[in-house]
Amino acid sequence: MLVRNRVPAFHSLLASLGFRIFQRMPTVYIKTYGCQMNERDSEAVAAQLVGRGYTLVLDEKSADVVLLNTCSVRDLAEQKAIGKMQAMVGHSRKHREKQVFGYLGCMAQSRGSDLVQDGSGVQLVVGTQKFHRVADHVDALVAGRAESLVDVDSEEGSQSRLSEHLALNEGATRRQVSAFVSIMQGCNQHCTFCIVPYTRGRERSRTIQEIVEECRGLVDKGVREITLLGQIVTSFGRREMASVDGRSPFVQLLEAVHGIDGLERIRFTSPHPKGYGQDLIEAYGRLPKLVESAHIPLQSGSDRVLKAMHRGYTAERFEGIVAGLRAVRPEMGLTTDIIVGFPGETEAEFEETIGLCQRVQFDNAFVFKYSPRKDTPAASMEGALPEEVIEERHRRLLDVINTVGASKYDALVGRRMSILVEGVSRRNPARYEGRTRCNKIVVFSGGPRHVGQTIDVRIERVGTFTLYGDPAVLGLGLEEDLANGERGGRGVQVESVVLEEANR
Repeated sequence: MLVRNRVPAFHSLLASLGFRIFQRMPTVYIKTYGCQMNERDSEAVAAQLVGRGYTLVLDEKSADVVLLNTCSVRDLAEQKAIGKMQAMVGHSRKHREKQVFGYLGCMAQSRGSDLVQDGSGVQLVVGTQKFHRVADHVDALVAGRAESLVDVDSEEGSQSRLSEHLALNEGATRRQVSAFVSIMQGCNQHCTFCIVPYTRGRERSRTIQEIVEECRGLVDKGVREITLLGQIVTSFGRREMASVDGRSPFVQLLEAVHGIDGLERIRFTSPHPKGYGQDLIEAYGRLPKLVESAHIPLQSGSDRVLKAMHRGYTAERFEGIVAGLRAVRPEMGLTTDIIVGFPGETEAEFEETIGLCQRVQFDNAFVFKYSPRKDTPAASMEGALPEEVIEERHRRLLDVINTVGASKYDALVGRRMSILVEGVSRRNPARYEGRTRCNKIVVFSGGPRHVGQTIDVRIERVGTFTLYGDPAVLGLGLEEDLANGERGGRGVQVESVVLEEANR
């Protein structure tokens, strides 16, 4: 139990018995590493804790409970989380009395009790199928009912037990306009470079009905855009549900979510190229709420490397998918993931990747240096490349991606584009930002009343993978807002860069 009795003598007695005493409900700091799935898991954990009276804070030094939601896709992500934890525990020992420290997520799943070794200062380790248990475990640690807890066992039905969302604050300038909804857990693909099947388990899908109910509840609270999440989102339901009239379970889900009144936009991530059948390509043409944006992981432009990665498609097949999507939606925004330096990758094979990128013309890409992961097949493959070769190829490919991306963004100057306003700019609080249907951020001068609205802007200029628009010239009634001081400073650029491994 959480003890808040204010009698000093009673406090002393309880403290001597090992209870942690708080004069208020405890505060919680959560830091997330990795993908959108991790972001969604962190949000659900935060919602659980807030529902029990805990307060979220933005500074780990002031928090009573500190949780790191971890990523294992690359070694650097694990090392960053471990280094962060060590620094926080060290600071706590010097400047504070007791804080509760815990690891959640993929690294917690793979390392388990090794993270709660003597001297680490970590008391909580919760795996990927036990996020719904975090609040119970934190309660036990805060109340002193346990010294440490490790919970990494599998749990049947866990995919359906994370539907909590943080309460929506309608008065905030950055209220929740867009929301993530997890539709499945796990992965059966077993790409040779990837640890996810070992940390997230096998595929387990929710039902269409419960997903639609969660989405409808979010829309009722003001959400206008929903992103459906899964390790391989296009694999949704393929073992639990039948195709209907040639439409896969995933396309059936898209249709069901599309029917929700008040929902304006649907996105999803991350798919697999094998999941882009003709039914999904055609869905872009007949479901107007499904926005013209696709993030399709390529990984390599070499057929030999793709086979060694166990990806299950060829470069030609990938280009055919892109051609099909652009035939249905010419304005399709397209991004991807690419790994450079996979074991045995030759210079000629790397050049095949560059050539494909130049032909496909991605809007942006996440370019990663290959990172061997323990117990994955690629970790023991022959032909490991020198670090300097990987670095050089990484830099060259980034140059190509940035050059192509810059030209595509430059071509949008002078265009009129529709954006869903998400709130105050993350980098410049004097301005607002929204997102186009093709998934480009637009920064503009606006007011609080535009949050959650879909408005048209004219693109005036570009930054690095950021657009800058002016809605006032389109007569959207911003003059009063601007006269009241809501216009942000001109010349302040908000930039989003290609995500590199160091920033993942």
